[in-house]
Amino acid sequence: MQLIRFCMVAIALSLSGQVKAMSDEALFKHAKLAYSNKNAQALADDVNQLKNQQYLLAPYADYWLMLLKLEQLRDEEVQNFLAQYSSMPFSDRLRGEWLKKLAKQKNWQAFFDEQAFFYGDDKAVQCYALLGHLQLKDLDVTAPAKAMWLSSSDLPGACTALFDALQKTGALSDDDIWARMRLALLNGNLALAKNITARLPDVDPAALKGLDRADLAPQLLLEKRTVSFKSRFGVEVNLYALDKLARTKLDEAIAILDKLQGLFDANQRAVAWGRMAYHAARKHDPMTLRYYALAEGAALNEEQLAWKTRAALRAQDWPVVLQSIVAMSPKQADEAAWRYWKARALKETAAKSAEQLALAHALFRKLGSERHYYAWLAAEELDSVMASPALDYQVSEQELSALANHAAIKRAVEFQRIGLRWESKVEWLAATRSFDDKQLLAAAEYAMRQKWYDLAIDTADDTKFTHNFALRYPTPYRDLFRNYAKDSGLDEAWVYGIARQESHFMHFAKSGVGASGLMQIMPTTAKWVAQRIGLVDYSHSMLHDLPTNVAFGTHYMRYALDLLGGQAVMATAGYNAGPSRAKEWLAAEPMEAAIYIESIPYAETRLYVQKVMANAQIYAPRLLPENSSIKIQSLKARLGQIPGRAKFEQQTLALPSAD
Repeated sequence: MQLIRFCMVAIALSLSGQVKAMSDEALFKHAKLAYSNKNAQALADDVNQLKNQQYLLAPYADYWLMLLKLEQLRDEEVQNFLAQYSSMPFSDRLRGEWLKKLAKQKNWQAFFDEQAFFYGDDKAVQCYALLGHLQLKDLDVTAPAKAMWLSSSDLPGACTALFDALQKTGALSDDDIWARMRLALLNGNLALAKNITARLPDVDPAALKGLDRADLAPQLLLEKRTVSFKSRFGVEVNLYALDKLARTKLDEAIAILDKLQGLFDANQRAVAWGRMAYHAARKHDPMTLRYYALAEGAALNEEQLAWKTRAALRAQDWPVVLQSIVAMSPKQADEAAWRYWKARALKETAAKSAEQLALAHALFRKLGSERHYYAWLAAEELDSVMASPALDYQVSEQELSALANHAAIKRAVEFQRIGLRWESKVEWLAATRSFDDKQLLAAAEYAMRQKWYDLAIDTADDTKFTHNFALRYPTPYRDLFRNYAKDSGLDEAWVYGIARQESHFMHFAKSGVGASGLMQIMPTTAKWVAQRIGLVDYSHSMLHDLPTNVAFGTHYMRYALDLLGGQAVMATAGYNAGPSRAKEWLAAEPMEAAIYIESIPYAETRLYVQKVMANAQIYAPRLLPENSSIKIQSLKARLGQIPGRAKFEQQTLALPSAD
């Protein structure tokens, strides 16, 4: 027994000696591993040693220990910790976890005292707060609770008690429950819809099989009328089946709705046509506006109204464009896209109305004072061509020195040094959130000098009144981009526009789907390019080589541009979503490229194309030689016109093969 004790003590002393012998970085990563393994004792030892070594990031290890011990800690201990580290980014996250603990204990006084200092967007904490007020009877929470309830997404379990209490009092009605069930189904969240039906007394659990059939074989269910229309649940199942079918077989769904629409009441019929119209708009069906007309009386959601507007734009039906934007909520209508298109619709329908034209110009003027894609298009409607912005603020060395001594910036730098980029970014964002414009530019300049191009760009982008566009739109690797753009016969500004959007010039960038490097090349695309250029010894690791990555990216840009008739807008869409999709989005008639972009079905690609083309417009004058006499074209001219499908096919047939 004594021998065993001796061995255990020896092992403990040995491990203790190893911990003490570790470098700050190694010890910190050891602590991180202990936290991941929920080893509180090992983490506590690491925390003590990190504090003894006065390591800059020791508070993070202390925070991890608090998370592991939170359920056992007294409230005073948590309060003292939060007071000690009040300026740290993790303090709000810890406070959120503590608030959940207090709510579970129904310690509402302490909960609301602390909630006043909580700034996070945590649905569980929000639900607990509403439940607390409901139980204390000190506030009417019906409206905010219903707003929380009417979500098509899953909500945390903490919200269940709130909804149970509201349903018990009748504040959450059966109509509210049916409404959320429909939202869940139309959003494709079948599991949530099934859970919601458990709150409805008239729905037999066995009937839920109808939802499964509607999900797996919607056309068969509708054609055989498997589920009766006589119950409210049956109607919802059939509406879901129509919506599910329309996602992949729109024509079949519309044909079936034509036959079955007499089985719906007027409102249900309008809802069904509203869903058909939405899917038709996303597929650029020329009958879309007719389907929207059949949906009159249905409450269209934001996406349906947005796509009604886009369908009207493609049809050049400016009165409907205006009508659909007017129907939007004030919040949606205030989005930059809809302010721009509303002004365009007012201008296009003004005819001889000087008052309406003046209103359009006022909207253009206000929007044109902002700095983004729609703002620049708006400014051009007033004949104000976007030029290269002046470098209107240069950061001093004193400002840089002050920035470098900022505690949070020091922690961000240390996180970068030890390879923890996500943690570094959290610290950086927390530090810069309260900065004024000059401090932001100092931070951007500091990041630029460290070659943290992504942080430099994002930070410089946040300025409101004082700017430096050399920091927003930097030109790293200039020789590399210039040479490969020239070799491929590409506009260098466009290449820079793509690279800025793809990677923010971080050469090690890797997307969630596996795209790599400055130009974010997918593995399959890289392999294909390697075969085309005869690179026989290609391996995926070569994508991390800067010249190879840019060479592959510019080669693919050239290929897409040739394949798509020299249309840079379509080629940009093709770079993101694939050239075949860019072709699918053509219309029978020609249209301005801004409308083509606006009606791209994928939100990610739509935003991507807007940003790339705006990037290129800003880069173009900056890349010109000094004292160049070349006139800057407008953004609208850069976007150009997209030909109709027939003309596009003629043009591309006349071009040399892209191969």
